[in-house]
Amino acid sequence: MSQRDYVSRGRAPQKKNTKKTKNKNTARQGRNQQEPQVTVPWVTVAVVVALLLGFAWFLWSIKDNADPDTAQPLTVEPAPIEDELPELPEEEWEYIKTLPGYEVEVEVAEQEKSDKRYLMQCASFRTRAQADEMRAKIAFQGLEAQIRHSDGANGEWFRVILGPFDAKRDAERAKHALRKVNITTCQIWFWNL
Repeated sequence: MSQRDYVSRGRAPQKKNTKKTKNKNTARQGRNQQEPQVTVPWVTVAVVVALLLGFAWFLWSIKDNADPDTAQPLTVEPAPIEDELPELPEEEWEYIKTLPGYEVEVEVAEQEKSDKRYLMQCASFRTRAQADEMRAKIAFQGLEAQIRHSDGANGEWFRVILGPFDAKRDAERAKHALRKVNITTCQIWFWNL
């Protein structure tokens, strides 16, 4: 039986007892049996009270026993203040003199521009509406996406791509910008369209 059925059925009708005096006596006995007897451990209470009184007497007895010579607060004499401060020594740093003489020459090789161009595909959808929605999310990040339609053995697909990028680093930068807005499905490939 569920809780709802139990609650909704209400109380069961009680049988009426014709003998009221008998009912009152049994109720009194039931009440007396339900109330537990509280016993106070008098020995423990007496020990606690005796300890408290003993501690109070001890504090009262030592309150006037302080030695007047040692009861004076300690005073610390301040150090004499000199009117003249010593002169600061002149700081000499050796690196100030030697640093301009050092020059570091670094050879940096120029990055070669490769013929490879990259594209980034962020999604592929069955409907044009879903592809347009993804393109709009990408546009809010300041990037321009294209939708490419392709027919294949699996049917019709609408791919959302970005690019072409001249360097893979540029494609990675765009990919990280899209990750900030929860577009995490982008993949970088060589441009081969």
